[in-house]
Amino acid sequence: MSQITIKSIETIIVDLPTIRPHHLSMAVMRNQSMVIIRLFCSDGIEGIGEATTIGGISYADEAPETIKLAIDTYFTPLLINQDATKVNYLMKVLDKNVSGNNFAKSGIETALLDAQAKRLNVKVSDLFGGAITDQLPVLWTLASGDTEKDIEEAKHLISINRHNTFKLKIGRNEPQKDVDHVAAIKKALGKEIKITVDVNQAWSEQIAKRYILQLQEAGIDLIEQPLVKSNFDGLARLTDFFDVPIMADEAAATVSDAFKLAKIHAASVFALKISKSGGLTNIAKQAAIAQGAGISLYGGTMLEGTIGTLASAHIFSTLPNLDWGTELFGPLLLTDDIVKKPIEYKDNSLVIPEGFGLGIELDLEKIEKYKRK
Repeated sequence: MSQITIKSIETIIVDLPTIRPHHLSMAVMRNQSMVIIRLFCSDGIEGIGEATTIGGISYADEAPETIKLAIDTYFTPLLINQDATKVNYLMKVLDKNVSGNNFAKSGIETALLDAQAKRLNVKVSDLFGGAITDQLPVLWTLASGDTEKDIEEAKHLISINRHNTFKLKIGRNEPQKDVDHVAAIKKALGKEIKITVDVNQAWSEQIAKRYILQLQEAGIDLIEQPLVKSNFDGLARLTDFFDVPIMADEAAATVSDAFKLAKIHAASVFALKISKSGGLTNIAKQAAIAQGAGISLYGGTMLEGTIGTLASAHIFSTLPNLDWGTELFGPLLLTDDIVKKPIEYKDNSLVIPEGFGLGIELDLEKIEKYKRK
């Protein structure tokens, strides 16, 4: 056992306003609440992580308040004075003693990996065999809910070369209204601009068959999670029935889910999210299953801030079958940041920063400004 141990863990909830209301099928976001994790080691190195969910507790069974409580009350006593360099062992300890809580586990693993990479003077991606690229394609979600506003926003982002692929969140409205909204945007932007839709589990299989056909005819490029996450067989039937690719998101939460979906070919694409899988290591496992099954990958987000976004970017940058790019635009949705140097977005992509670990440093004044009192 090394002499480098975990001395203390600090969790801070910060609330950052969004640049506009962000419409999802289950909630409307007007700010993003993030649990920032600071893990202090005996060699003086600090690892940072982030655990973030969407819309409080409306999306998943974890919320910022419960994440902080779980880490402070249950995770920390298991980790204090343990060998900080043994990341796999520490995550096994957490899995053995803590059921679920994948968002919290992802944040802790990020902090452990950030610290270890800094200790070795390498990037987090180097811990997984090294990056294939230092830039990742990033789409933008058009979520104002107004067709003309969405078209105007997309055309502006195309003109400044920030995004050339767009995603629409649907499922809150009557299906025909949503389909007409999406089709109008696709027609206005043209065939060369990719448009994907995320139904967020809102449709039954019968409704999905009817309206995915219309979306396919309108030229939509990808359909994300049309059915409830537990309906694996329904996803398989849709995948087999339509030419337009069907992507599993909430259904592809864990390594076990990925195996089951691949076995029955229930999706053409997996959406990978470090939070729902429990961390970067599990993403690598899911990606290997997908690669073996000939399933493409998409780098998803829980609309994390800069820390969580870069944690995702580091593992995504190592994957050979990230055919559908990413949606790592979370920091762009926020009015401010809590790191000293924000992520650079250019040429429709996110640039992974140079530097050891995640490659970022906390701005403690901003943390103090936005932390929940």
